[in-house]
Amino acid sequence: MSYLVNDGKHEVITVDGADYRRLCIRTHVITDQDNILDVVEKYVTPSLQPGDIIFITEKAVACTQRRAIPMKDIHPRPLAKFLCKFVLKTPYGIGLGIPETMEMALQECGTIRILFAAAVSAVGKLFGIRGWFYKVAGYKARSIDGPCDYTLPPYNEYVVLGPADPDKVAKEISDRMGAPVAITDINDLEGQILGTSSPDMDRDWLCKILKDNPLGQSTQQTPMGLIRKVVEAAAPQEAQNPETPSVEEESQEIPDGMPAPAEGSAE
Repeated sequence: MSYLVNDGKHEVITVDGADYRRLCIRTHVITDQDNILDVVEKYVTPSLQPGDIIFITEKAVACTQRRAIPMKDIHPRPLAKFLCKFVLKTPYGIGLGIPETMEMALQECGTIRILFAAAVSAVGKLFGIRGWFYKVAGYKARSIDGPCDYTLPPYNEYVVLGPADPDKVAKEISDRMGAPVAITDINDLEGQILGTSSPDMDRDWLCKILKDNPLGQSTQQTPMGLIRKVVEAAAPQEAQNPETPSVEEESQEIPDGMPAPAEGSAE
């Protein structure tokens, strides 16, 4: 068995009346020296079955695209230092709550868009509504990860941006593996699907299956996994009673001109 269930997580989840297994796959620490297609092929192939869906964290994809930036190479402007003070702090990730991640959001999304998102967010907070900032800023801002206490080295000293062209990457992996692929951004608080190998894949349904973050949010080192529908084994077919005549026997025709046997008589 080349998959596992992370501590504190459940292997099976029920969504819309059906049960699905989430099989987590451990890999080496992925870096910009890796090709994500090769990594997926190496680690997923031994466990892949027909009907499976491959899901991969956005961070694993981004790291192979050289979108992990050392903290020491980021020089936040005063605006980044000011805006990060208003970001809600949660135990599930640092988000844009430090100057370095906010600076990268300004670079990725544009200063005007981030300022507009901040203004909209401020209005939302007046009405007790949160989440407007990321709706305006977009997935590029939401996907930026900063270092936390539990971040796996060496990325505890990096800011990791969202992956470039996630739909394209998902399609390339799918073509290699022969299975549907989703690029995910899931943490213990919320989640979204950044890319799918086909536009027909239901992103809301995938989020329901992965909502509890089965890959973990710490040092599990499981950046990818498989979604597999649980299929109940068919009940064994009852053996036919040898004393019971078959359909063929019951439906035998009487040859023309031969009388049928009298009821109760032997042929």
